[in-house]
Amino acid sequence: MRRMDRILKPVRGKSLPLEIHPHCTSEQLLTAAVKKLKDFNQDMQDGPYILLYPDSTETKNIPGTDKPFTLHEYKEAIGKGYQRKRGKTTVHEKQKPSPGQPNFYSNYTDVYAPIVIESDSEESEESEECKEQIEEASIDGLTAADIMANLSMKITRTSASRFNINRADVWEGAVRGFKRSSYDPSTDMVVKFTDDEGQTEEGVDTGGPRREILTLLMDRLRSRRIFDGQEHSKFLTFDTAAAKDDEYFLAGRMIAVSMVHGGPGPRFLSKTLYQHLTGGAMSDFEATINDITDEEMKASMLEISSAATLDELHSLMDKHASLLQTAGCLQYPKSVECKEEILKDFLQWYIIYRNHFSIQRFKDGLSTLDVIHALEQHPNLFRMFMCSSVEQLTAESLEGIFKVQLSDVGSTRRQEETRILGYWRDYLLDTEEQGTGLSLHNILMFATGLNSLPPSSILPQPTLSFERTSSFPIASTCSNTMSLPWTLECKTHQVLDSTELTLDSQSKLGI
Repeated sequence: MRRMDRILKPVRGKSLPLEIHPHCTSEQLLTAAVKKLKDFNQDMQDGPYILLYPDSTETKNIPGTDKPFTLHEYKEAIGKGYQRKRGKTTVHEKQKPSPGQPNFYSNYTDVYAPIVIESDSEESEESEECKEQIEEASIDGLTAADIMANLSMKITRTSASRFNINRADVWEGAVRGFKRSSYDPSTDMVVKFTDDEGQTEEGVDTGGPRREILTLLMDRLRSRRIFDGQEHSKFLTFDTAAAKDDEYFLAGRMIAVSMVHGGPGPRFLSKTLYQHLTGGAMSDFEATINDITDEEMKASMLEISSAATLDELHSLMDKHASLLQTAGCLQYPKSVECKEEILKDFLQWYIIYRNHFSIQRFKDGLSTLDVIHALEQHPNLFRMFMCSSVEQLTAESLEGIFKVQLSDVGSTRRQEETRILGYWRDYLLDTEEQGTGLSLHNILMFATGLNSLPPSSILPQPTLSFERTSSFPIASTCSNTMSLPWTLECKTHQVLDSTELTLDSQSKLGI
């Protein structure tokens, strides 16, 4: 953490796991933590640093006693067994307050509490407390970008796995790359696109082609044979051929790699499937008959749901006994209201239990780069990236993504640039209101290779500049830059909606 505006604030993307002996002292813990941080972050200052409790007091003694701090004593004092754990320790850069200035340690209270995962033998009360602790930490300070930044530290930038992709068949090219014996998800990705004639496109992958292939791949996943259900609420379904090809594992790995390597999440999984993947209770299961895509099964459940009397319900149970017995929910209720429980049991079987193998292999794939653990610990943070989200890209949020590069204050170039900038902002508003031929997602794709905001940060930060030599906007997805032409006028949409939008790498984004 660093001091900003007279308070301590977390430095995003700097959290690291630390293994240390239970009987270490506060000094040993601090020394080990600082060393680990400096080993992985060359920009770390020399310090000195200080270790704090969650209430902002310095970690020296066990609170309320004269006992010197050790991890073992601390865990005993707060009533936690010291078995299998993952913890988080916050190291703060120590600075002396200016004369007459209050000590900012005592003013800072929004500090992460340790996140502790107890062993399987712990009682359920402690497990629930642990989950609440994790969610509280997520809400108070952590973001999805923070967590992805931590996971991306496992990526080795000095070596790379290569992908040769033809846009005519993105899926086939991606599968070849992911199944190559030399493929390693912890290495960087280098992507080369070829046109339909087999010629390699110009442009070196410094991020843009990688983000583009990951975006296209998430779109292709939606229509794969392993998924079933409504367009924006897909669940896994068993397919023998897909199981032989291990496509469930491959799909999970593709999603995990995309999220950690700067690409988008799928944004089409059903909330029911996501809840199950992240360890949600079956008591919170939510699904409807409309989620059943098999027409015969759906018709059977509709008949049962329409039963008006107990005799009619029993008759329908006899009629569909074979199907209900297969699903393990053949029972003869004592009241007609019990039909809701029968329907719920059937839906749980239809979506979850009959697809157990598919879900497990998919989850194995998501364990790539430890993504599944991030989802399990912070399900609410990642839900919008995994499931269909009502949150849409807005003109304001898209505008805020770009850092505008303006000329010196007072110069004539600056005056012209600010005039063009006003037209650009109007265009984004018109696009949000469906007044142009494009969407905000098209514009984001044109500039960055992403058609939606990813769970990680977009690096490098997209920039907006101004171009004198072109009559049309020019974008480079490799550097995340977009240049607006000086000829931009009030009729902005006539320029921006043109099919002549070009990338410096000549990528064809279909805009």
